[in-house]
Amino acid sequence: MNDLMPRKLPLYVCKQKDRNGAWVYYFRIGKGSRTRLPDPNNARFRAAYQAALAGTDIEIRDRDAPNTIAWLIARYMESAEWAGLQPATRKQRSNIFFHVKEKSDGRGGKIGMKSYSLITEKAVRAGMEDRGKTPAAANNYLKSMSALCKWAVKNGHMKSNPAEGADRYKLKGDGFPAWEIEDVRAFCIKWPIGTKQRLAMELAMHTGLRRSDLVRIGRQHLRGSALSITTAKTSARITVELPQRVIDIIAATQTGDLHFLVTDYGKPFSVPGFGNWFGEASRKAGLEKNTHGLRKLAATMAANGGATAHELMSQFGWSNSKQAEIYTKKADRARLGVKASRIVSEQLENELAPHSETCEGKIPNSVTNSSTKN
Repeated sequence: MNDLMPRKLPLYVCKQKDRNGAWVYYFRIGKGSRTRLPDPNNARFRAAYQAALAGTDIEIRDRDAPNTIAWLIARYMESAEWAGLQPATRKQRSNIFFHVKEKSDGRGGKIGMKSYSLITEKAVRAGMEDRGKTPAAANNYLKSMSALCKWAVKNGHMKSNPAEGADRYKLKGDGFPAWEIEDVRAFCIKWPIGTKQRLAMELAMHTGLRRSDLVRIGRQHLRGSALSITTAKTSARITVELPQRVIDIIAATQTGDLHFLVTDYGKPFSVPGFGNWFGEASRKAGLEKNTHGLRKLAATMAANGGATAHELMSQFGWSNSKQAEIYTKKADRARLGVKASRIVSEQLENELAPHSETCEGKIPNSVTNSSTKN
């Protein structure tokens, strides 16, 4: 523990958690007014505490003082733009902003206390480099800072968005490994119809839902063979059709009243709990893959079957065509590659005929013309 942190808070000092789950400290005598104090780990805490005891103004206020990075973040998190984000996005960005504010400035203070004018393109790039060992984390940091600065420009706090000049890191590979048909067969052999694991796999494949939605679906979402749900991540309304075979598998499996997938205790899964449970089921089938890989297989099969980008968006709940085009372009490349190879074969056959056995090719026109004259 830092030597500056007292084992017990000084007299009249209390603490509570703010909206981000971080501890904030106040000076308060009885039921009097509260005075915000710096973190006890901060070198300025002692001076601020002594000033509060003496009833004098504290020269250096808390980390949310106007025009600081922490202040700008706090205003953004009170905005309509922030309220319009999905809960998962808000949670992720809150965590990123918390670490931005709490990072040491190298002088006993924290970055959050610095002026937000220090948020420059160079500073954003430095933040990405700090997270460079995990490219996905660096990209999430860039996305969060870009959203913050975009809001700041819109509301007159900044003249331009310094995050626009930073480039995203290229991610190696395609993320979570996709399933193959052979993997599905292996899973089905291990988990026959009637098991909850088999039902989970079938629902994941036929709906293409993320695990945050798989744990929510139940009979209330089913009308005949059509299943409709508003996705948790993007709030997109999707409707898919379940074949009779899957309807029969649901009937053959122990489910809950409002959830198709439940624990051994009959309770709905939490999202992390379901992920761990399904991962274990996959390992028992000899696979190191998860439900997101099933989603990739479903999207690949749909694209290979001729589904358009907009059709994929409708099923998988993507808000734009960028993700869908990853699959349609792969399918188009395969289809066009086959088509091109056939053209090459046809052209080669034309050039080699009529002596394709010996590859002698066509008789040149000049030869045919001279033999005719003779």
